[in-house]
Amino acid sequence: MLGRRTTSSPLEGRDAVLLDLDGVVYAGPGAIPHAVESITRAARQLRVGYITNNASRTDESVAAHLRELGLAVEAADVVTSPQAAVRILATLVEPGALILVVGGDGLVSEVEAAGFRVTRSAEDHPAAVIQGFAPHVGWEHLAEASYALHTGIPWVATNTDWTIPQARGVAPGNGTLVSAVHLAVGRLPVFAGKPETAIFDVAKERFGAENPLVIGDRLDTDIMGGKRAGLATALVLTGIDRAKQVLAAPPTMQPDYILGDLRELFEPYPAVRSEVDADGVRTVEVGRAVVRMKQHVVRVARAGADPLDLLRAGAAAIYASGLQIYGLDVDEQLMALAVSS
Repeated sequence: MLGRRTTSSPLEGRDAVLLDLDGVVYAGPGAIPHAVESITRAARQLRVGYITNNASRTDESVAAHLRELGLAVEAADVVTSPQAAVRILATLVEPGALILVVGGDGLVSEVEAAGFRVTRSAEDHPAAVIQGFAPHVGWEHLAEASYALHTGIPWVATNTDWTIPQARGVAPGNGTLVSAVHLAVGRLPVFAGKPETAIFDVAKERFGAENPLVIGDRLDTDIMGGKRAGLATALVLTGIDRAKQVLAAPPTMQPDYILGDLRELFEPYPAVRSEVDADGVRTVEVGRAVVRMKQHVVRVARAGADPLDLLRAGAAAIYASGLQIYGLDVDEQLMALAVSS
């Protein structure tokens, strides 16, 4: 729940940071502003790991991309959804089984590294289907998965991301492709990536992390997944989710921290001061921003100079109410906030 009454930084007391990639470290080939220098600084004091739902690339290719951006990264620093998916797959089929792979090199590499054989055709009678995102995946690949799955074999998917941020904008993600197969076969796969806990279990084990901070740009994957795994979470507003999504977040997706960019990892996080008067009016103050809420009505009492503090105050008021956004009358000034780094 948002509302930490402390001015310590989000990194204080952490032994690791677990960073999402798309929308946090980079968008397309280029780095997010301030990300590289902030991550480099964090790496001087604690373990840095990267957790990605993107199944199209190998851990080494991801590490190479990060090195090109100026980060000191090895393949072992990258935890991918294919790695988590293959761990699940191993519990569903016999060792060395033939697996129909829908996806790219990153998924194929992990399947083969685990000792399984790979096919692209349902006619080979695979023991299971494993599905992940790759830009080249099209109707023919989804159809092969459908043909195979109609026999009732296990189906594992790397992740449920509906969208992925790209340099040109937002594009369909693996969840969209999985949905197409789901509609054809009438059942859902077992999911491995965020927001499921399997990928976080792999990361905690690999990095020996007891108290990491999960950092992501999506409430429905990064934040929900971190919370399910019992970890502290920080939403950074450089990717998919913005002010409207933050205000509307249900309890399962409410971050511990809301950051404009990764520089704020090292800054004291502003205290949230909240009180309820005799008339039932809740007043929340963050920095110079003040938001008041009575019953279902949420209003800005003082905007202050920092839109990020205003967003934090609005979110804290709404989260404390326990009410869902669709039943609230929220000040348009809050809903229209554009928080920029």
